[in-house]
Amino acid sequence: MGRKLRITLVRSPIGSKPQHRRTVRALGLRRMHQTVEHEAGDAIRGMVRAVSHLVRAEEV
Repeated sequence: MGRKLRITLVRSPIGSKPQHRRTVRALGLRRMHQTVEHEAGDAIRGMVRAVSHLVRAEEV
């Protein structure tokens, strides 16, 4: 099993660009302070980088 990323929504996507809102939703984040874990692939890292102002990510 590879490395994982723990991603937490720390700022509301309300008022952000529609693309950023869709990215947050695609990561599986629906509520503030919700945390999800994903395999740390290139696609997930790119999504986290795109919405880095809304989420906090850490490797586990």
